[in-house]
Amino acid sequence: MTRTVYVNGEYLPETEATVSIFDRGFLMADGVYEVTSVLDGKLIDFDGHAVRLERSLTELDMPAACTKEELLEIHRELVSRNEIVEGLVYLQITRGSDGDRDFVFPDPETTKPTIVLFTQNKPGLADNPAAKKGAKIISIEDIRWGRRDIKTVQLLYPSMGKMMAKKAGADDAWLIEDGYVTEGTSNNAYFVKNGKIVTRPLSNDILHGITRKAVLRMAAEAQMVVEERLFTIDEAKEADEAFTTSASAFVMPVVEIDGVALGDGTPGPIATRLREIYLEESLKAAI
Repeated sequence: MTRTVYVNGEYLPETEATVSIFDRGFLMADGVYEVTSVLDGKLIDFDGHAVRLERSLTELDMPAACTKEELLEIHRELVSRNEIVEGLVYLQITRGSDGDRDFVFPDPETTKPTIVLFTQNKPGLADNPAAKKGAKIISIEDIRWGRRDIKTVQLLYPSMGKMMAKKAGADDAWLIEDGYVTEGTSNNAYFVKNGKIVTRPLSNDILHGITRKAVLRMAAEAQMVVEERLFTIDEAKEADEAFTTSASAFVMPVVEIDGVALGDGTPGPIATRLREIYLEESLKAAI
């Protein structure tokens, strides 16, 4: 079935959707994005994604393409038109195009931002078999730019990291900077030792994950102990269990790091329980 997508105020068949070749998202990776999950036909943590989108736009001095209310209506309309029960809504806003290429930003008074949204149908998103098996990861050097807290479309190195993992027979990679784990290629990273959940604190060095925020709140409500601090990959290898969080994978157990099995090599109880809690509570709050 041909998807209906949204481009600059219009709902169009995906085969008819176009963006200028001079768009700065295409030429300069001058854009930001968000991905919101859909479960049971409803949006998961939409407010959190909208708030982070506004922050990303502000940090890049980029104008908003529409209001939060308009954005919610577009999301809902696309979910409805494309009959998404479980899946994703991808949103991208770029600085637009003034009809040519230049390093200097175009005048925001005369150049409107480009806004694009589309859906991805993902049946079984919540009941993902990978979560029962657990992920194997490798560690790689983190050579990304310093503002990882801004959710930009500069995703080349994370893509390369995933390909490095695939080549090594693993599922994903954790990034290392100055001896410490920053995050995964598209997720936040955690390990568990003696019942304590350890994850890196928020800063410009990592993405301020919407799922991260929700999971840490739910962990605290479940009387789990959380410590936010820097940690090394060697600490993680000695952990009882580990996991990642992201909007599309929710809570994903990690069972192996650089060839070292964690615990008995199966998803740990804390990661498994947090995934259950997150899915249950998020569905209750979905809109």
